[in-house]
Amino acid sequence: MSNDIKETIYQITGMTCAACATRIEKGLKKMEGVKEANVNLALEKSTIKYDPEVVSEQDFQKKIQSLGYDVVREKVEFDITGMTCAACANKIEKRLNKLDGVEKATVNFALETVLVEYNPEQISVSEMKEDIKKLGYTLEQKKENAGEQVDHRQKEIEKQQGKFIFSLILSIPLLWAMVSHFEFTRFIWLPDMFMNPWVQLALATPVQFIVGKQFYVGAFKALRNKSANMDVLVALGTSAAYFYSLYLSISSIGSGAHMVELYYETSAVLITLILLGKLFEAKAKGRSSEAIKKLMGLQAKNATVVRDGQEMIIPIEEVLEGDIVYVKPGEKVPVDGEIVEGQSAVDESMLTGESIPIDKTIGDNVIGSTINKNGFLKIKATKVGKDTALAQIIKVVEEAQGSKAPIQRLADVISGIFVPIVVGIAIITFLVWYFAVNPGDFADALEKFIAVLVIACPCALGLATPTSIMAGSGRAAEFGILFKGGEHLETTHRLDTIILDKTGTVTNGKPSLTDVILADGMDEKEFLTLVGTAERNSEHPLAEAIVEGIKEKGINLGASDTFEAVPGFGIQSTVNGKQLFIGTRRLMAKYCINVQDVLANMENLEKQGKTAMLVAIDGRYAGIVAVADTIKDTSKEAIARLHKMGLEVVMITGDNTQTAQAIADQVGIKKVIAEVLPEGKAEEVKKLQQAGKKVAMVGDGINDAPALATADIGMAIGTGTDVAMEAADITLIRGDLTSIADAIFMSKKTITNIKQNLFWALAYNVIGIPIAAAGLLAPWLAGAAMAFSSVSVVLNALRLQRIKLKA
Repeated sequence: MSNDIKETIYQITGMTCAACATRIEKGLKKMEGVKEANVNLALEKSTIKYDPEVVSEQDFQKKIQSLGYDVVREKVEFDITGMTCAACANKIEKRLNKLDGVEKATVNFALETVLVEYNPEQISVSEMKEDIKKLGYTLEQKKENAGEQVDHRQKEIEKQQGKFIFSLILSIPLLWAMVSHFEFTRFIWLPDMFMNPWVQLALATPVQFIVGKQFYVGAFKALRNKSANMDVLVALGTSAAYFYSLYLSISSIGSGAHMVELYYETSAVLITLILLGKLFEAKAKGRSSEAIKKLMGLQAKNATVVRDGQEMIIPIEEVLEGDIVYVKPGEKVPVDGEIVEGQSAVDESMLTGESIPIDKTIGDNVIGSTINKNGFLKIKATKVGKDTALAQIIKVVEEAQGSKAPIQRLADVISGIFVPIVVGIAIITFLVWYFAVNPGDFADALEKFIAVLVIACPCALGLATPTSIMAGSGRAAEFGILFKGGEHLETTHRLDTIILDKTGTVTNGKPSLTDVILADGMDEKEFLTLVGTAERNSEHPLAEAIVEGIKEKGINLGASDTFEAVPGFGIQSTVNGKQLFIGTRRLMAKYCINVQDVLANMENLEKQGKTAMLVAIDGRYAGIVAVADTIKDTSKEAIARLHKMGLEVVMITGDNTQTAQAIADQVGIKKVIAEVLPEGKAEEVKKLQQAGKKVAMVGDGINDAPALATADIGMAIGTGTDVAMEAADITLIRGDLTSIADAIFMSKKTITNIKQNLFWALAYNVIGIPIAAAGLLAPWLAGAAMAFSSVSVVLNALRLQRIKLKA
């Protein structure tokens, strides 16, 4: 087996309940070369990791089809330009057929067209066009199908709506007849013809075999593969009612009886109610993927680019890396890129949560889907299509929604054996009623048999976990929290210890000028001008921080006459004829400059975690400048919130103990592990785990990679394209420690929601089956309860989309 493991995703049609998803998953897992297979009922998708040397994508499709289901495929036709001979056509055809996700490509050289059948989950039209462009040809989507985006779920909903309306029209007279013959409803007028068994047969038959055909087909496929699903229960229950009624109708011929006790309404109304439940369920499931739609809605639709000296507006999918893109004030930045001309304020709140627009100029990077507020920009596209920051975020959310949480294993096990057990209970119920409770009353026993079959559909059980995962992870993404999978969403709520990296996590990760202390009689402006001008020549990060801080005060800096770096000591420079020494105590001692009286001030600054530098001008002490990696505005508040949640917070850093302790004191962290190398951070995580702690490591996702991988949950904190998604289980896009508590809060809410769903899904059956078996539930009521169970589980999951984060 090779080490080259590939992943493929299919959208599956034909699944009706959890038993279907379980059957497909088991079937795929048994295939040689399959490393992992996951089928998500709520998303109607399967994700497969496999060895391409052992098994192919065509094998998966055949397997899914052999199990009685199908995969979604789309067709697109292109016009081709640039072909000169049959060899060109052959080359294009071969290239397209080799692309992942392309099922079949056929080139017609005479018509200069190509018809492609492909999996939309794996490859897009723009990716095909770009790949063929590399061969030297151009694909242009035919106008009649250009821009078409088939929404398979919507198409299925419309189809089921038509069936439901047809079924409802035919079932209403049957329901009318049933309701009006109860003792307490005899006052309801009923047309005499509705009492005729042959009229009832004529109304029920289309419902049973035209509308209900999908249940028979599904049941046949399931039984053919030695398994059972919801379709088996529905087909069994409705067929029993229909064919028993047909037997009674035929038996009544010649008897003179106008109306016999029939059950046509039971089968017809059941099918109608089940279709109604499925409609509600499908619409609710569509709403559970609202987060992805919102994220996709953030993307720009078109871009203005310059090609061959001409300005043109093209679809966003057609922007290529290296294109120069024009972005006018008020427009969305279409792709990730670098500003090559212009300056503006850019609103990045959709990504970072920062409401204040950020000033950008030449050389700065911009992120696709952010908003250009007030200036005209020319941007060189550096990342396009699926490589943009937003596309990566969408991908992470989709993967999380498609993954399984460990808590779902229980539901999978139950749903796998559920249907055969229910059929067994239904048969026992029939026998008990027919031979013991009400001997010889076949009709009564049959009614109880049908009620048990119908109440026990495992749909709610199958939807309980995935719908909550979808809604929870989607809502979290709106707050800038990306869970990479359902298992991480489940684990996060169990955390009890949070380890925070210092630099770039608790602090901003960038030093800045914090203090300026002047000697008596020294003018601040002159002092800062001389110091800033001298430090301009240094490449040291601390020097850059000093220069930046002085510039922010509105002071213009000139050029120094001389400059020399003194390694390990500081710098010496001549500015405007004045000699400056800036650096350590040792630098001052080397040049016999007396600083004894200010050393206490310097030590006090160092105790606060700041790096202090002494300044001498013309051989005399002139002042102190201090630089520090400043604490993020929200760090103290966020850490207090974590403590309030009962979590132990630990800070870990490679810095010296004194500096680390000073930062920890400012933000309220009691435990500090300092002077630790990157590989040592992972060891510290292990020590806490060995002490029985559930540990989260929070870092920048790159330098802290060993510790992030070792921790129970790794959280990468950062913003925009700097987010190291691959290094962590959770990405906190907004670069803010408050997101840690938010992630734990969302995990707790989602897990609570899943437990509620599983409880109610099981409770419906645990309570409903005995009630039905006891004869206290009419079949049509059982059908309504079954439909309601699925819908209520999905609606409960959707409550997660309205959650508000709290402090």
